[in-house]
Amino acid sequence: MPALQRRKITFPFEAAQLPVIKNKVLEWITIRSGTFLYLDSHGFADPYGRYEMLAATGAVQWLSDLNDLQAHQAAGNGWCFGHLAYDFKNQLFEGLESRHPALAPAYEAVRFFVPETVLYINRDTSMLVLETLLMQNEDDLLAEILQMPLTAGVSLPRLSFQRNQNKTAYLAALAQVQEHIRAGDCYELNYCSSAEALAPGLHPLQVYRALRQKTPAPFSAFYGCRGAYMMGASPERFFAVRNHQLIAQPIKGTAARGRTETEDEAAKESLLTSKKERAENVMIVDLMRNDLARCCEPGTVRVAELFGIYTFPAVHQMISTVTGKVLSGLSVAAMLKVLFPMGSMTGAPKKRVMELTDELETSRRGLYAGTVGYLSPDGDADFNVVIRSLFYDAASGRLSYHSGGAITHQSLPAQEWEELLLKGKALEQLFAG
Repeated sequence: MPALQRRKITFPFEAAQLPVIKNKVLEWITIRSGTFLYLDSHGFADPYGRYEMLAATGAVQWLSDLNDLQAHQAAGNGWCFGHLAYDFKNQLFEGLESRHPALAPAYEAVRFFVPETVLYINRDTSMLVLETLLMQNEDDLLAEILQMPLTAGVSLPRLSFQRNQNKTAYLAALAQVQEHIRAGDCYELNYCSSAEALAPGLHPLQVYRALRQKTPAPFSAFYGCRGAYMMGASPERFFAVRNHQLIAQPIKGTAARGRTETEDEAAKESLLTSKKERAENVMIVDLMRNDLARCCEPGTVRVAELFGIYTFPAVHQMISTVTGKVLSGLSVAAMLKVLFPMGSMTGAPKKRVMELTDELETSRRGLYAGTVGYLSPDGDADFNVVIRSLFYDAASGRLSYHSGGAITHQSLPAQEWEELLLKGKALEQLFAG
């Protein structure tokens, strides 16, 4: 495919208009095409973030293999958006499989698209930028977006989610996980469970709007691909590439927000000083240091932040940051092959815990524990960790989500069950009426 030349136009706006601009972009990309990806950082402080909002719509080319993604980047063809589902692990590690049937919607292991139109707002600016391949005049296209009427909010239906495991089954599974840990098979395993509801005729955009209002997150995403929709409020970055620097930010450690300021500060302090949470976090940091060392110049990998405590609407999270200088000539596609799946969603050692996960979990993860993100024309990239997300299949009307946590020998299964419910509560309460 010859190099793609996009026409570009910018639109300055008043800072107070940012929410309106974002909503107009959201409306337009979903109307324009059934294939889109909308990413929103919601103003969270992030020294490695580039965009306050980034959106792509329409597909002029599909890429279903990382070799094709690498060729696309090498040819200088610019923007590319898409996902890796958790099942991509089966192509990376010999002997791995996914035995459970897929929840609806079923996602291909690899799916990227070259978009017709890209819109973005850089951090700390009040400028909407449009880049397009469409034949339509770019001034007219921009006017069409800015004149979009905003759909009135609608009440979401009352839904009752059914978990695939009750508490008894969950605790029994965790007992098996800890037995494997005692036997030396692994020393940390991220165990996940799913829940489903039937919701025919659900409006995915309205769900995403409600989610982002209730739970704004720095790696929020709304993804539509062939009748499958993901509405995500992820707080976690998988990795980013910025000016030849590779940045990974694994999360391990969760605490519920306090009801008062005093309780909230106490919850943060308890999270920071928890031996269990710090042990989980440092295990994943070590795993990510080893993974990054395979992608970075020798001696450049370092832990930029250890045990950082970050606050979100429903929870506090312990986040660490690992960085390194990318090996000369290494493509983003090659990095994905080395780093995926992210250690925070597997455990360690990575291959063994993925084998155990497939044995002990009772549903396929699908896009959950995978990633969505982008590659930019200048070689930068950013990918999230797909957690705190709802998945909707328009054909069947099935709505689902996963939640989970890291299990170590120190974990108390009853507390892990409560953490599992806490993570799901922010999603289920959207449909509580």
